[in-house]
Amino acid sequence: MVTFSPADWFRGRSLQPSCLTAMSCKPSMEGAVSDVTKELSGNRKANLGIVFVSTHFASDLPRLLPLLKSSLTADHWLGCVGGGIIGTPSDGIASEIERKPALTVTMLNLPGAVIRTFSLDTRNLPDLDGPANQWQDWIGFQPQNNSSMLLFIDPTSQKINDLISGLDYAYPTSTILGGIAAPHNALHGSLFCNDGVTLGAVGCEISGQWTFEVVVAKGCKPIGPIFAVEQVQKNVLFELSHDDQRDTPVACLQNVLANLSEEDRELVRNSLFLGVERRDLVISGSGRPQYQASFLVRNLIGVDPTNGAVAVAEHMHIGQNVQFQLREANASKQEAQQLLLASRERSTSKPIFGLLIACLGRGKSLYGVVNGDVDIAREIMGSFPIAGVFCHGEIGPVGRATHVHAYTACWGLLRKIT
Repeated sequence: MVTFSPADWFRGRSLQPSCLTAMSCKPSMEGAVSDVTKELSGNRKANLGIVFVSTHFASDLPRLLPLLKSSLTADHWLGCVGGGIIGTPSDGIASEIERKPALTVTMLNLPGAVIRTFSLDTRNLPDLDGPANQWQDWIGFQPQNNSSMLLFIDPTSQKINDLISGLDYAYPTSTILGGIAAPHNALHGSLFCNDGVTLGAVGCEISGQWTFEVVVAKGCKPIGPIFAVEQVQKNVLFELSHDDQRDTPVACLQNVLANLSEEDRELVRNSLFLGVERRDLVISGSGRPQYQASFLVRNLIGVDPTNGAVAVAEHMHIGQNVQFQLREANASKQEAQQLLLASRERSTSKPIFGLLIACLGRGKSLYGVVNGDVDIAREIMGSFPIAGVFCHGEIGPVGRATHVHAYTACWGLLRKIT
């Protein structure tokens, strides 16, 4: 007979991966914490605790982590404040909670994972033209191959795009997923990292045997042709061209509108945006470098009727391509379905956890019903634990580069590397 020690049984349990998640919509901090800690009472210890809370609890944020840590144990804690919360309650059916108090906590036990957290003061960034090790020293660790990085940024932070570019530069093989937290009127920050509430940026790198596969689903469909930028000053477009014809952006838009259906013309009143092309250098299967183009959705923020110019929420340059976009529920749903289905077919295993970073412009205002994005995921992948947050900007990759998106759902599907 082989001898067996009770210590071996506990050790064996600790080697089993697990994801326990809970959500509460109680209006008081104590009530919400009591709900989730009771639901998570089966958790012995986690590698990572992920916390998202709505802005309704903004004044109480400094008390949140101490209350959770009095009942729950994790090596690392990470999270942020959101304009809405996504979580999986006791019935196992994920829900999107908008405009109501909500708290969601996820406890991940990932044997074989290497997790390293960081908290950054973003007021003084390293030089983007300097060596990558300056960024690595500032963040606090060296890059690991094919790691995943979660990143949450306080809305008061400056130079957000420079920060993301620096992380891409310092960790070129990492996939970055996250968001810009929701603003609030309290004096403290919007981010959680290990011991408390902070400003700047927080995050964690996950490497070893686990990875987040990131799926970026936009909420818009293109309309009209692709135009080239001919004249621009910073973020103000003065002239576009198509098929050797040049005109003002307003005139170009009028030509696009003339060919739309009546239904799409109605959408233009409140749902018109501009897709701004980004070209990222990637290495093809043959090993040759080539550029991969994609369009990032940006807000149109002003029109000058005297000269037909249009202001865009993005600095532009001559030669860049743009295309008008409409935010539309069916197009958004179809794209999300296709991307999640492709992810399911690429993998031999179901994700242990789904992290959803969604724009505040999605949810019921996009789909007309609640739970639009989580229902799509459940339709494709069946029920599995989901948690997330509605942000003021979603962070995820397009090609090899990471960008801040708008009106987008960025999924992180956590799987073990086989």
